[in-house]
Amino acid sequence: IYADPAKRLELYFRPKDPYCHPVCANRFPTSTMLLRVRRRTRKKQQLDTGEQTQPEVQFEMEILGIVTTVYKFQGMSDFQYLAMHSGPDGKQTSMYDKVLMLKPEKEEFFNRDLPLYIPPPIFSRLDTPVDYFYRPDIQHREGYNNPQVSAENLIGLSRARRPHNAIFVNFDDEEIPTKPLDAAVQNWKKVCTNPVDKKVEEELRKLFEVRPVWSRNAVKANISVHPDKLKLLLPYLAYYMLTGPWRSLWVRFGYDPRKHPEAKIYQVLDFRIRCGMKYGYAATDMPVKAKRSTYNYSLPITVKKQGSHTVSVHDLKQGLGSAGTSGAKKPPSSRYKLKESIYIFREGALPPYRQMFYQLCDLNVESLQKIIHRNDGTESECTERDGWCLAKTSDDLRDSMSLMIKQIIRSTRPALFSNTTSSEDGKEQLAYESGEDEDEEEEEEEDFKPSDGSENEMETEILDYV
Repeated sequence: IYADPAKRLELYFRPKDPYCHPVCANRFPTSTMLLRVRRRTRKKQQLDTGEQTQPEVQFEMEILGIVTTVYKFQGMSDFQYLAMHSGPDGKQTSMYDKVLMLKPEKEEFFNRDLPLYIPPPIFSRLDTPVDYFYRPDIQHREGYNNPQVSAENLIGLSRARRPHNAIFVNFDDEEIPTKPLDAAVQNWKKVCTNPVDKKVEEELRKLFEVRPVWSRNAVKANISVHPDKLKLLLPYLAYYMLTGPWRSLWVRFGYDPRKHPEAKIYQVLDFRIRCGMKYGYAATDMPVKAKRSTYNYSLPITVKKQGSHTVSVHDLKQGLGSAGTSGAKKPPSSRYKLKESIYIFREGALPPYRQMFYQLCDLNVESLQKIIHRNDGTESECTERDGWCLAKTSDDLRDSMSLMIKQIIRSTRPALFSNTTSSEDGKEQLAYESGEDEDEEEEEEEDFKPSDGSENEMETEILDYV
């Protein structure tokens, strides 16, 4: 706990009880001294007269060191949830001997009839009393009318989402937009008030001239633009594909990739690093971290870190110059740029995340490009799953990329694969690497469902632009 300043010190009143909820102490800096004090008492001899004498007391004090950190328990003890059962007569019966498995048990232990016991998934997140100040009723000026709110915003969000006026297109839509919405034009013109913003607009226009289809991460890696401004700039220059082989990508207005076979190099590949005992390493052995995890959930035992500064409209109008962000270390030309690895796959390098969205032209490996261009000049139909590529091209790409990543992990962590030296294991390993283990792959992978893209990151990006 001391090594991690973000954690709080836990005190368990019943350390052997797994259902005990701790009280937490906060960490504070201090400058105090640790003293060792000895009290020595020496009794004096009694005189013949019988008078009582006071013992001689001496104190010895020694400074052992300086204390720089202390932990103080300032919160209240939370509710404790015991493994108890209330009988019909109100008598409480302990269930610890029935629910706690302290040693390997036989099948009878799990088949016993027991009262239902479900501990709460989480306790109170606050251990100090706080006053809740309710907001007073807002007094609007005369003639004010409440904005139109759809049924989706009546419960949950405190206000309707601020629209960014992006145009969404499905693979089955016949027509594609040729110009942005008027509201998108007005939104961008409202914040485009300085030369830096106009320069960013021109840079993005040039990107769409070079390549008509871009992912948002690829744009962030090529130009330096504030994320909140990018939300307004992209709908001004491109539309968003919801489904099909170009899902989650931004397409230049007036360009329809479904009518151009050369657009297959811009298709998206949803790649996820495979992990599990079948592949020789578990999720905990992965050198690549997940983007999101339930373990990142802020618990009461951790100190809540300060959130990022909220960006106002005034900040957006200041642009990327030194006036808007004083004290920034990075130059304006690269302050918001991402690394190339966020959208480019290279041989010998691990992806930054376990799930990546690559465009086929950004797979910078010769063997992968050969798979993509197997049917150059013979493209006949653009399908929702494979686009202009041959059937199961995405599966072949994932198999090859997974093998490359496995070889990287094998070279960096050879101990993970030390138990695969037997001949049978070698055959199974060879079969997987050569792509012969198709039956198990088909059982694990779900059947393709039209119009179903990647759910997590796509939904996040869509909500930014609706």
